[in-house]
Amino acid sequence: MLSERSSVYIHALKRQGMTISEIARRTNHDRKTIRAYLNGDRVPGRRQRAVPDSFEAFVDYVSARLSEDPHLWAATLLDELRPLGYAGSYPTLTRQIRDRGLRPACAACAHVTKRPNAVIEHPPGEETQFDWLELPDAPTHWGFPTKKAFLLVGSLAHSGVWRAVLAPSMDLPHLLAAMSTLLRLLGGLTRVWRFDRMRTVLDPVTGDLTAMFAGFAKHHGVQVVACRPRSGNRKGVVEKNNHTAAQRWWRTLPDELTLEQAQAGVEAFARRQDQRRREDVSGWSTAKAMFAAERLRALPPTVFPVILTEERTATRQALIDWRGNRYSVPPELAAGKVVVHHRHGSDTIDIATLSGAVLARHRVAEPGLGVTIRDTGHVTALETIALASAPPGRSHRRKERIPPGATALRAAAVLTGAAEPLSTVISLAAYEQAAKNRNTLP
Repeated sequence: MLSERSSVYIHALKRQGMTISEIARRTNHDRKTIRAYLNGDRVPGRRQRAVPDSFEAFVDYVSARLSEDPHLWAATLLDELRPLGYAGSYPTLTRQIRDRGLRPACAACAHVTKRPNAVIEHPPGEETQFDWLELPDAPTHWGFPTKKAFLLVGSLAHSGVWRAVLAPSMDLPHLLAAMSTLLRLLGGLTRVWRFDRMRTVLDPVTGDLTAMFAGFAKHHGVQVVACRPRSGNRKGVVEKNNHTAAQRWWRTLPDELTLEQAQAGVEAFARRQDQRRREDVSGWSTAKAMFAAERLRALPPTVFPVILTEERTATRQALIDWRGNRYSVPPELAAGKVVVHHRHGSDTIDIATLSGAVLARHRVAEPGLGVTIRDTGHVTALETIALASAPPGRSHRRKERIPPGATALRAAAVLTGAAEPLSTVISLAAYEQAAKNRNTLP
């Protein structure tokens, strides 16, 4: 099949006086094909069908099946057509469906850009939109339980100003702790919080708010609104900011950064995004300028009580890594798994066994300082265990001279049947040789 461009080209070559054979060699086509297009027997852009059309008998069945199920796989349809006598191949079937336009568009699953959208008004201080962004391939030294990191993004719907907080998990305690930090970064509260239908916010069985999240919302005095199913465009502000954070920040994040440096980096990137242009009712403005009109309420004076639980593996020096610092554990937990409990906003952490027995409590250092905090009792116990388990004496060198000892010499004498211990014989021989050497000296 020749395209319109190729058809124009071969007609131009024909007008220039070239023969069909010359045109075929130049265009790498068969002479019969060139002759058919020059004579008008074939139309550019339209594939020549076999006569008679063997697919014509199956058009009604394929149309009916695709009308019933617009997402029906062509491979499944081919399985249904085989018993009906269809002998064509899978590529032929897909080409026939495509060329004939047999697969209808699914109105229920049409993309958001293919259906009418209303312009949603976002008054100042009205709504904050929240959403998790899953980030693959997190650096291993962050100590996250999986190979993924999670970024909670919060966006003010009116101005578009957004901030984000990194977390190791999307469970409810980490959601509430990340939201507390995020609200402080945004500078206050709006009247409404908007989420998608995440399980930590909505109970999947009843469709109502979960008990703990409802308490969190009451503590801040806001309303919680969940988007309807398949209506993600309702929170399009945060969705767009998610896309920006993934492509312009996470995609270029260096491997050597610590978690605290990455958190500082995403906060700095979000602040730079405040300068981007946005359309206001009076014309074009910036997110920072529109933020000045946000009417945000102050945060509560107390922090909502949330206990974060994270699993860690202690080193052989009985230390764990947590938020950029190291904390000691009892020496019997060295190289074992422990659980860190931290009440959000508290200045202490508890370290417990997997069964829940708390064995250590430390004051929390500033995240990312790289300091080591040890308990005196842990240090003393670790030194005692290390000294007790150390082998007596020094280790042997590879080329050290170690002659047979007394026990080995007595065993050798028994084996050789000597009248006296071999050690005595060796000692007498050494004495006689020493005396002879003394007599020869001047």
